[in-house]
Amino acid sequence: MSIPFSNTHYRIPQGFGNLLEGLTREILREQPDNIPAFAAAYFENLLEKREKTTFDPAEWGAKVEDRFYNNHAFKEQEQAEKCEQEIAKSSGREETPVTPFEEMTEEEREQEEAAALKIQSVFRGHVAREEVKKMKSDKSENPKAEVNN
Repeated sequence: MSIPFSNTHYRIPQGFGNLLEGLTREILREQPDNIPAFAAAYFENLLEKREKTTFDPAEWGAKVEDRFYNNHAFKEQEQAEKCEQEIAKSSGREETPVTPFEEMTEEEREQEEAAALKIQSVFRGHVAREEVKKMKSDKSENPKAEVNN
């Protein structure tokens, strides 16, 4: 039973959103058949990395969120650079630094916008094709039902 005018508000723990974003990104990248098993393996891997490197992604995510909202957590740049280096080491691949949109040149902005537009158009095309497939399957099922009556 739910209370429609409840004054209860749940607070999401800091860093939790960052962990879920990382899991979501990996699920989209890998496209596993068994998502719960993949999630369990993903979090076990994170725990192993945390124990080996003493780097906690949840804590780092909380600092990133804190940095976004009130800019207190990352006053020491050395600590931020250390975290980024540990992430690159633990992921096994070197990542290129992300340039803020405001600091990009006009050409880089155009390339970013063109890439985003292409991704959006490909996704919209995919959605449209799926809708057409669904409409075709619905049409093929309806005449069979009418013939049987």
